[in-house]
Amino acid sequence: MSAKSTATRYGSVAIAIHWLSALLIVALFATGLLAAAQVDPAAKLALLRAHLPFGAGALLLTLLRIVWWLAIDRRPALPADQPGWQRAMAKVVHLLLYGIVLVTAASGIATVILSGALPAILGSATLPDLETVLPRAVHGLAARVLLVLLALHIGAAFYHQFIRKDRLLGRMGIGAA
Repeated sequence: MSAKSTATRYGSVAIAIHWLSALLIVALFATGLLAAAQVDPAAKLALLRAHLPFGAGALLLTLLRIVWWLAIDRRPALPADQPGWQRAMAKVVHLLLYGIVLVTAASGIATVILSGALPAILGSATLPDLETVLPRAVHGLAARVLLVLLALHIGAAFYHQFIRKDRLLGRMGIGAA
């Protein structure tokens, strides 16, 4: 498989970025939700210590993906028989996914900085109340929007794979294209 995409299939770099991002985002939701529900400060801090590197990874992969698409590679064409409104929705949802990942990461970084949580995360202090800073509310809202967008993205992939039967998942490295 080529590093770059072809007219019908994503290249190995795009596939790797996609699936690594997906794994990190699942890990982010798991650690973030568990941390938010945690009452034990030590357990919450341990979860946040895992959450932050996952978030940094997702941010870096998203930035790499944007550079990859703008400067190096091109996406395969959408199915020719796909209705125009579905093509437009695919573009909008992908752009919103990139944007909301960036907003979520920025609000997470701002939460850590403005709350004074960095010393605790690095191991030299107790964790302050993160809920007292505005970016934390933005972070939570952005995560919910991300969840909705991911549901649309995954739903569309399943629609293509199992209803349209156009082997869309094969383009992303799962099965035959």
